[in-house]
Amino acid sequence: MEQTIAAIIVPQGKILDFVDQTLRNETPEEYVRQEIEKSLVREYLYPRTELRVEFAVKVGSSRKRVDIAIFPEGVSPKQETIWAICECKAASTPANHRSDGVEQLKSYLAACANAEFGLWTNGQERFCYRKATINGRVEFTEVTDLPVKGKSAEDAERPTLTSLKVATSDALLFTFKRCHNFIAGNQGLQKPEAFWELLKLIFCKITDERADQLTFYATTQERNSLNGQLKVKDRIGRLFQEVKAKYPTIFKPNEVVELDPRVLAYIVSQLQQYSLLDSEVDVKGKAYEEIVGSNLRGDRGEFFTPRNICAMAVGMLDPGPKDVVVDPACGTGGFLIVAMNHVLGKIRQAEQRRWRDPEKPTEREQVELFKKVEEFLDSCLVGMDLNPNLVKACKMNMVMNNDGSGGLFQANSLERPVTWPEELRKRDVIGTANYVFTNPPFGSRIRIEDPGILEQFELAHVWDYDAAKDRYQMREPRVLGKSQPPEILFVERCVQLLRPGVGVMAIVLPDSILGAPGLAHVREWILTNTQVLASIDLHPDTFQPHNSTQTSLLILKRKTRQQIELERAAGGVGQYDVFMAVANHVGHDKRGNPIYVRDSEGNEVVKAARERIKEVHQGATIVREVETKAKVRDDTTGLIADAFREWLGHQP
Repeated sequence: MEQTIAAIIVPQGKILDFVDQTLRNETPEEYVRQEIEKSLVREYLYPRTELRVEFAVKVGSSRKRVDIAIFPEGVSPKQETIWAICECKAASTPANHRSDGVEQLKSYLAACANAEFGLWTNGQERFCYRKATINGRVEFTEVTDLPVKGKSAEDAERPTLTSLKVATSDALLFTFKRCHNFIAGNQGLQKPEAFWELLKLIFCKITDERADQLTFYATTQERNSLNGQLKVKDRIGRLFQEVKAKYPTIFKPNEVVELDPRVLAYIVSQLQQYSLLDSEVDVKGKAYEEIVGSNLRGDRGEFFTPRNICAMAVGMLDPGPKDVVVDPACGTGGFLIVAMNHVLGKIRQAEQRRWRDPEKPTEREQVELFKKVEEFLDSCLVGMDLNPNLVKACKMNMVMNNDGSGGLFQANSLERPVTWPEELRKRDVIGTANYVFTNPPFGSRIRIEDPGILEQFELAHVWDYDAAKDRYQMREPRVLGKSQPPEILFVERCVQLLRPGVGVMAIVLPDSILGAPGLAHVREWILTNTQVLASIDLHPDTFQPHNSTQTSLLILKRKTRQQIELERAAGGVGQYDVFMAVANHVGHDKRGNPIYVRDSEGNEVVKAARERIKEVHQGATIVREVETKAKVRDDTTGLIADAFREWLGHQP
């Protein structure tokens, strides 16, 4: 959460430098540099005062400017006092580029007598070097990482629980992409296959972080020798055995990490520096969901709900610790993860108010908090999806975000509940959910034709228009239709999941359901069986760059049977207020590029704020405040959620 201090105007095409607040041209190369600057300050803990951007150095007879120079604490910034250099390039610049590749970095390091470390990256590739002068000759050794401030080079080679870094901004996204591309390029795997191998290693990393001593690492010496690579493979193999034992519903007993030792050692070296457990939910979610989306988007109308839309829906309905939350088309778990963390935040706040010292809970208070969290995770979260790969990916996402993976099931939620897996049937979710959040698959190409599925639903039957009553009603005797698109059946299934008179759903639907003449009977059914609390018209670019379907978010509350009968006896549904809004600012354009708030002259607005960030220090996670400046995403979905809650509070 950020507390706004001031606003700064940045001209169009410019960006405010994170370190020195200089206005710079907004280019692909500058984007990479800004991310590295944030990482150096927030993850490596170097104060801005020890960094210089575009610092001039003499290389041979010419003057050059290094992208970022790092200086030891308290020294005057001069060429001879530079300790480390970072060179940042656009993604289109390869590492072997004749003038801008890693050789450029090495020439800068050689020209700076006391420079010891260097980093070169284009956001996709990343190389770290340590310089040494041996017998008057400058030599470079590729190393795993730059040391964190106050830590030794050996700490970067073999991390401990106290040296792991909390990922911030897009650092983890860069790392996941780099690892995924390296596997695909060096192991001979297709990208989806490479994703599953990376997934195994992410599980290993998280399992390792829960141990007393870390074994998920690969030193430079190990990476550079076959024997060392085999040692890494052996350590990771043993870790994966633990993973399979802990998550038998995700990994099969005979599965192994199939990467070559050389490839495996590289991937481990790139992941080993971060604490996946302690990194912020939004940072992990963005990194994970982007790489999942690029590999697992299927052909059954699946496109994943942006995190801000999930947050808007959850913010509108505001679930609590005792509420059963269900998503019958959970995909990678966006809605469930946002809902889970929303409720866990409530639980922690409620418990902290009871603590004698909110900053230092006693062991008993911590046990009580853990108990409340486990009760919610074990009994109140349920997700289903037909695609087994998405369920697997969703479980991984949940593991990275507080681990509510026990309530996730591979199942066709449109099938008869009696056919669902036994563990899911035991949950008895039909008619018991307090909240349903979902974005079901939709499209004319994936129509449901199985009579065994269709006959469960009123909306799968033939409806006729009764001119005398000016309404649609099911034909009597009932006649089953030949097929239905899944989104129509999901509307009825979601209502069936809700507790009558209590349960509320937030569902993303194509606008055809709200306005197409041929679907008037669906609207009739919705008005008969639910109270429409809200209709949010989503921006056409909401699901871009993957899907351009115009959609809305409907908030519906299930009526009781008594309410339905009373309204039928009264001749129809009475009038009531409905909250309506247009989400015309969703923070990105049709290409998926971010859009920022601008002033009347077209300049982008930057907010200065104090931001609370997590760090791992001496084995403990601490939170500290840093002053930061960032562009303001042009996204009004949070305001819509706030306005709905206020409106709802005034309803009878």
